[in-house]
Amino acid sequence: MEKVTYESAGVNVEEGQRSVELMKKAVQKTMTKEVLQGLGSFGAMVQPDLKGMNQPVLVSGTDGVGTKLKLAFMMDRHDTIGQDCVAMCVNDILCHGAQPLFFLDYLATGKLEAEKAAAIVAGIAEACQKAGCALVGGETAEMPGFYQNGEYDLAGFAVGMVDRDKLITGETITAGDAIIGLASSGVHSNGFSLVRKVLLEKEGMDLWSSFGDSTLSLGEALLTPTSLYVKPIMEMIQQVPIKGLAHITGGGFYENIPRILPDETAATIWLGSWHIPDIFHLLKEKGPLDQEVMYGTFNMGIGMILVVSSEEKEKAMELLRANDQQAWVIGEVTSGNKQVTLCDGSE
Repeated sequence: MEKVTYESAGVNVEEGQRSVELMKKAVQKTMTKEVLQGLGSFGAMVQPDLKGMNQPVLVSGTDGVGTKLKLAFMMDRHDTIGQDCVAMCVNDILCHGAQPLFFLDYLATGKLEAEKAAAIVAGIAEACQKAGCALVGGETAEMPGFYQNGEYDLAGFAVGMVDRDKLITGETITAGDAIIGLASSGVHSNGFSLVRKVLLEKEGMDLWSSFGDSTLSLGEALLTPTSLYVKPIMEMIQQVPIKGLAHITGGGFYENIPRILPDETAATIWLGSWHIPDIFHLLKEKGPLDQEVMYGTFNMGIGMILVVSSEEKEKAMELLRANDQQAWVIGEVTSGNKQVTLCDGSE
């Protein structure tokens, strides 16, 4: 009788151990002084520095990369989507003024390939370093028969901390405040079901073909990772009172901006006041997609918006430029019922 093993069921334990060994060097670079123990324990231990904190508040967020992963599979490129996973989580908790402390990832696949898994985690680790947080652990799950060959899913979880009296909630936003938009790097990590529907299914475009005037192919442009906004925002928080922050992800402008607006306020956004990357013009043309779909699905070149008083907007812009963060004053807060109005013109 043939002996049954775990490997015969589709789980390669040795490959799993090898993937961990390949990941260790990248993960170790993210360790901060707050981390009490490295990889290998059953739980990650972090002792945050509470000096200067009166009422520390933990802020957490979780997210995945979504169907952008389909493009990574098609391009067989896995070194960028780790940053997408980190950015989608840390940018969310940043909206409340929280400095990210640590991050955990979840990678699940049908058949584990150690080098591929290591490339994914290396991207996560690099993004964690940029965000100033530690990659304290994660889970790599081999699930034969659950995913198609060569495919995987990736999600993450971030925890940050902020003093309660420095929480950013949007409650102090009033009519007349300035809305500043921070540049995105492209489509980021939402709307890719529509991207694939328009560009790949409808138009049959080649991901390896050149795109616009850049040296990137269409696939490389689409795989450009989500921007990390931790450094410029944390620098600004020390010097300018930020009233509100909104991460422009799924739901675009119409869903995300109202999340920070108090009752009886609204947002007017000035079309033409910032640079819209070529990828969005391509999607609009090939759809064709109307304005409501474009601004209700994609970030349209604005990955994060912040609200400051009109008196502070010039100082805010100077600080962003000093941190090499491209940004524009793209609108203002008005009276209303949390609606977002897009109009031609600028201040």
